[in-house]
Amino acid sequence: MGMSIPCVERPSPETSLRMANVRQQGTEPEVALRRELFRSGLRYRVNYAVIKKPRRVADIAFPRLKIAVFVDGCFWHGCPVHATWPKRNAEFWRQKIEANRLRDADTTARLRDEGWMVLRIWEHEAPSEASKTVIELITVARSSLREVPATPRTKN
Repeated sequence: MGMSIPCVERPSPETSLRMANVRQQGTEPEVALRRELFRSGLRYRVNYAVIKKPRRVADIAFPRLKIAVFVDGCFWHGCPVHATWPKRNAEFWRQKIEANRLRDADTTARLRDEGWMVLRIWEHEAPSEASKTVIELITVARSSLREVPATPRTKN
């Protein structure tokens, strides 16, 4: 006998509409972090496709340094501190949030395999503290670039 898959109730049309209207880019925590980084003199790419297939987009990227920053929402990404688990249609939401977590882990692993440094920042983190973390990583990345000996050029 095969395993039975539980029937998951789809959200109501009203809930679907609310979900469709949730910002995916330019959220308040993301914009606040970008402001802090900009104030500190950093320039970056926004909503940068770090992986083409399957398409994965970093909220903030420093492509030359291979640094990808994701600002994850506590609800949508299952924050261990602030996640809330709805009681209504609980199985649907559990599957949705767990799928997001799996996709996040897959993205992080793929990027690290390609030599990227990945930072995942929760929306509840203070932008000033999060920007310090990003700046520290950039400092490390820049210093490691300087340590690579230059290849001597030969005249032809």
